[in-house]
Amino acid sequence: MAGRSHSTFKKRQKELARVEKQRDKAEKRQQAGTKDSGGPEIMSLEEARALRFQDTPIEDTVTDVA
Repeated sequence: MAGRSHSTFKKRQKELARVEKQRDKAEKRQQAGTKDSGGPEIMSLEEARALRFQDTPIEDTVTDVA
């Protein structure tokens, strides 16, 4: 491998640095994604159904006995 030029070695080092930087950025994005983003809270479908039925008034059937 003594036949390699110095520029090839520099290119390889530069590529390794680029890949490492990409890895670091991906890790930071992943960590940022696990934090509370402060966005709207998403509820499950079951929770939404429970809230919908909780807020609707229940009509009492009143029979007029007159």
